Amino acid sequence: MNMRVLCFRSLVFIQLLLLVFSQDNPPGFISIDCGIPSNSTNVDEDTKLTYVSDDQFIDTGVNYKIAPDYVTDGLSTKYLTVRSFPNGTRNCYALTSLSAGSKYLVRAAFMYGNYDNKNNPPNFDIHLGVNYWGTVDIPGPDGAYFSEIIATTTSDYLQVCLVKKDRGTPFISALELRPLLTTLYKDDANAAQSLVCSYRGNTGASSQLRYPDDPYDRIWMDYTLNTWTDISTTSTFDPDTDFGIPSIVMQTAAATLSVQQSLELSWPPANNNKSTVFLVILHIGEVQDISSDDLRQFDIFWNGIAYASYTSVVPYKLYPGWFSYRSTDHDEHNVSLRATSNSTLPPLLNAFELYVITPTTGIPTYSGDVAAMNKIKTNYQVNKGWSGDPCVPTELSWSGVTCTFDSSNIPRITSLNLSSCGLTGAIVSSFGNLSTLDSLDLSYNDLSGKLPTFLDQLSALTYLDITGNSNISTTLPPGLQQRKQDGNLMYRFGGASRYSRPSNNKTKILIAVIIPVVCVGVLLLLACLIKSSGFRRLANGEEIRNKNSADLEDSNGNIVQIDSQHFTYKDLQKITNNFEKSIGKGGFGTVYHGQLYSGTQVAVKLLDNSSRQGTREFLAEVRHLSRIHHRNLVPLIGYCKDGLGCMALVYEYMSGGSLRTYLTDKDRNARVLSWEERLRILLDAAQGLLYLHRECDPPIIHRDVKTENILLNHMLEAKIADFGLSKAFRDNCTHMSTTVAGTPGYLDPEYNSSSQLTEKSDVYSFGVVLLEVVTAKPPIIDGRNKIRLTRWVHQQLTKGSMDDVVDMRILGRYDINSAWKVVQLAMSCCSETSAQRPVMSHLVSELKDCLELVHGTSSVMDSVRSSSSRRIALEVAKNGESLLPDGPSVR
Repeated sequence: MNMRVLCFRSLVFIQLLLLVFSQDNPPGFISIDCGIPSNSTNVDEDTKLTYVSDDQFIDTGVNYKIAPDYVTDGLSTKYLTVRSFPNGTRNCYALTSLSAGSKYLVRAAFMYGNYDNKNNPPNFDIHLGVNYWGTVDIPGPDGAYFSEIIATTTSDYLQVCLVKKDRGTPFISALELRPLLTTLYKDDANAAQSLVCSYRGNTGASSQLRYPDDPYDRIWMDYTLNTWTDISTTSTFDPDTDFGIPSIVMQTAAATLSVQQSLELSWPPANNNKSTVFLVILHIGEVQDISSDDLRQFDIFWNGIAYASYTSVVPYKLYPGWFSYRSTDHDEHNVSLRATSNSTLPPLLNAFELYVITPTTGIPTYSGDVAAMNKIKTNYQVNKGWSGDPCVPTELSWSGVTCTFDSSNIPRITSLNLSSCGLTGAIVSSFGNLSTLDSLDLSYNDLSGKLPTFLDQLSALTYLDITGNSNISTTLPPGLQQRKQDGNLMYRFGGASRYSRPSNNKTKILIAVIIPVVCVGVLLLLACLIKSSGFRRLANGEEIRNKNSADLEDSNGNIVQIDSQHFTYKDLQKITNNFEKSIGKGGFGTVYHGQLYSGTQVAVKLLDNSSRQGTREFLAEVRHLSRIHHRNLVPLIGYCKDGLGCMALVYEYMSGGSLRTYLTDKDRNARVLSWEERLRILLDAAQGLLYLHRECDPPIIHRDVKTENILLNHMLEAKIADFGLSKAFRDNCTHMSTTVAGTPGYLDPEYNSSSQLTEKSDVYSFGVVLLEVVTAKPPIIDGRNKIRLTRWVHQQLTKGSMDDVVDMRILGRYDINSAWKVVQLAMSCCSETSAQRPVMSHLVSELKDCLELVHGTSSVMDSVRSSSSRRIALEVAKNGESLLPDGPSVR
């Protein structure tokens, strides 16, 4: 057969398939049956819509079928299977090829059906992108539930994420997306807020209604009460341009049995949270022929209060009108339609919609960074549980990824740690698209080839580590080489890869034989040399300078390998001009100012012979700092430990000094930090601690968090220092028994009494730091009787105002709302029991909110519609909520 004819016939066949599919599924509809085999489809018996497998939308999860006992007649096929997510905290579906700025209805459906044979219905959260959508609380194995949201996109894709909580494994049965006209719900669903559906009722109807009766596939539940009577018409209503309500919905209505009886809807606060903002929309249109002697006229009451500023409602025949209300701050909410004294007919209601207004305060990570990270993930098949947005919410950010916020409050990726992730091949160009990256750790992989020139595009890069990639060239591209020479780039390389290539059996046998022979020969040779020449370390300390991977011997004679720059004592003498300028003194020893050959300023911490800290603390600090890299941790440049007994640490010089110097009143010439500067410093420090607790592998507990160990550079950017007391956790443990160490006033009382160290010990210390920054007072206040700062703050607040607590030097120049929030955070951190303290991710999130309060950027749009002859919109200052029977259990 002619190839051109074959291609033409194939094209015609494909077009026919697309035509059939488009007839079943309107343009833009996405219908996903979760858990069915790859590339398979199902047709819904009611809507006749075709549902596809979810394997093209997500790459995590496990497919299951519900238990046979829960497969009943009439159960939709989309509930027969689920996709379950036992691994990872967050797992996300990606719905792509959308239109930025468009409006969509997204619906997630769930039926547990005891698919896992555990008979344990779960509880988990669901997010739309970076914003909270709701909590899925499945009450039992039988019954199908759904949650629905109306949202406006800011990009060409949406992510639906299931987030594990404290009960059970997240799962999903079906996922649906339906495009809406941007003119629908135009004042309520926009870029600033979404609408989460609590209930959508079709009063007077006898059955549920959805697509194709509703072209947008909204689900209208049949809703009636014994105290109501159903009325209807077969005549067609005029089109509704505000909400697109189908005529078939408006054709049925409910009225009360008598004129004297009111028609009422009521509901309680969601989850007993009276701050929840509800939107209720009442759809009203006359369905009956009204004689000239009759009148249907009624008023609308909200929680018993009539809105007398508006004329009474007289429904138009076959003409859709609507009334909307917002409510909050009530124990229960009630909408009541009551006939006026002139009315001869009872009030009428055709349909209603009830939504929770959800602000979209979360800002997704910069799209260019997201695209680059997804390409890196795909190219190297990174298996680190990466799903959803890389940076936000902060508590769900990707492992190994550190982010900051730019001037527009958009998250940007600034640090990427892919050490020991099994990366193979060349460094892909996507790394060059992470334009704000200042730290890149690619150590201990199996990367190969040259360091590409596109890395020169990373103008913010100050740290690059390719240690342990034996097949990669170590020559820097010209731009980075120049930055290294200028002292603006710390570059680490060398060392063998931890990932070896497979070898054949012959090779293995040769290696097994040759290596022991060679090792024995080398040892014999060394023994001879030592015996014959008295081989020893040179007493003058002359060693190999800038050695990248040095072996240190601890106090027990064990060898500890350190990946950091090595200095000799003579180097330190030159760097510090023979220890000319002392800039501080601590438990470890004296700190001297110095300058490297490149011109980089450094701080050299030299161990004093009389120091209470010794080799153990020195090794701990070198070990920890040689493997952790974060913009809010003081970087270790190198160390010295030689035969002369010299032990020293070389750090980046922090010209601003410690945070404590800005809070004490000893130096009258010290700059007074503004309230915003204090918040930014606290946020920096919190981000540094969050990195230690959650990003490090294994996690690290600092154990000595205090204002003296929070250092500032010339830009007042804060970095945490002094890791001599730090402890690393192993084997996923949540606590460890250890000798109590720390600074009085900052020491966690629970840790002090039990010797059980947890990350909450650092949280307690950070709570004291929060109070210090607010009050500018020390952790233990001297006086006739010494008193802890936490107790002093509590006493002041019980008898006075926030002005009695805040540093007197900034009175009248601080934001009281954010100050209250910081103090409340501090007091929660300083709870006597660790279980009552927050985690660092929560503190980071709350401190960001405090900065937003200072900037005045946190606001929720609340527009007021104008009334017209067609519709009346009543906006309520105090908003409310409604209890609707047998509604969806997903809130």
